Amino acid sequence: MQETNANATPSQPKKPKFLVRVLLFLLAVVMVLGAVTVVVFRDRLSLDNIKRWIHYRSLVLNDSGQADSFLYNGSLEDTFTTLDGDLLACSTTSIGLYSGSGTQYVDLTVTMSKPVVSTNGSLAVVYDAGGSSLYVLGQREVIWSATDLTSILSAHLNRNGQLTVVSQSTGYKGTVTVYSSSYEKLMSVNLSSAYVMDAALSDDGKTLSILNVGQQDGAFQSTLSLYTLNTGDGGDFQPNLTCSLGSSVVLETRHTLSHVWSMGDNGLTITDHQGNSTTVDWKEMHLKGYSLAGDDFAVALLAKYRAGSQGELWVIGSDGTYQSLEIDQQVLSISAAGRYVAVLTGNQLNIYTEDLQPYATLESTQGARKVLLLEDGSAILISADSASFYVP
Repeated sequence: MQETNANATPSQPKKPKFLVRVLLFLLAVVMVLGAVTVVVFRDRLSLDNIKRWIHYRSLVLNDSGQADSFLYNGSLEDTFTTLDGDLLACSTTSIGLYSGSGTQYVDLTVTMSKPVVSTNGSLAVVYDAGGSSLYVLGQREVIWSATDLTSILSAHLNRNGQLTVVSQSTGYKGTVTVYSSSYEKLMSVNLSSAYVMDAALSDDGKTLSILNVGQQDGAFQSTLSLYTLNTGDGGDFQPNLTCSLGSSVVLETRHTLSHVWSMGDNGLTITDHQGNSTTVDWKEMHLKGYSLAGDDFAVALLAKYRAGSQGELWVIGSDGTYQSLEIDQQVLSISAAGRYVAVLTGNQLNIYTEDLQPYATLESTQGARKVLLLEDGSAILISADSASFYVP
């Protein structure tokens, strides 16, 4: 049997080598400095900042973050929107798509009386209001079109790329047709009891909202009806529920994942899929401009008087609460996208976060009269015959 040495000293754990200790110390310092940097510069180190760097790294920007302007084929009376980081310009005779450097990817000759544009960010639909032609653009080209529709009233794309079109048809006061993302007909609703003004499919593709207008007890009335998407053959579908929007004239609707946003001349109504509505009243102020394109918020520019520069900018959340900002300059254009809001005046461009905190300012706007905001916080400034990109 092996004897045990009672006087033996227990083995001590080996201490880390000096170099390992130094490396661990430096790693801790880097982590602390990184955490402090993220806290201090959290707005500038956001994912949006990385997206801007990737998307616009080829643009040559001046010290203010503005790229050289480029000419577009049209005028300020045209209809503009952003499409996957590019500028989409539509007139009665042409549809043009331009990159930040002015490269034109789409130059389509069309014939439209009143072009209207709607986008979901990566796709856009251009249609002739009251006409028969409609075009869907994506991947910097026209990917689908139809020229045999009847009296188009509205068209919207949801986040899945499904298309909803409102048109007039013989024997009805409106027909709503839902198309798949490959533009096959999924559902068609014919209505004869009230005129259809707008319709949109929810972002998950499960709920269809239809805006109707008519009279009740001799007074003008707007109503919102919700349907479950049904791919049956018949067009005589019944809504799951219908709720009143009052006598306000609805200017535009937007259907997100769980809410329908109805922007009216007297206020904004937000309705969930259970029919619960929240209305934000303009408090006798005049609606001068608006945007429903923000992520789960709407923007309204309000003024006490129809003329003058005194006004308020409201940012309204899905629960009906809002924050406001007083504005004492003439506002030329407002825009919203992602988590940002842009306000263009005659003197400068101001970009705010959705809680109305200042994010970026551009002092020289070079005669711009319209602003279009992109989801990453960058903006497009449009003047009478040219446009330029601004990257904060």
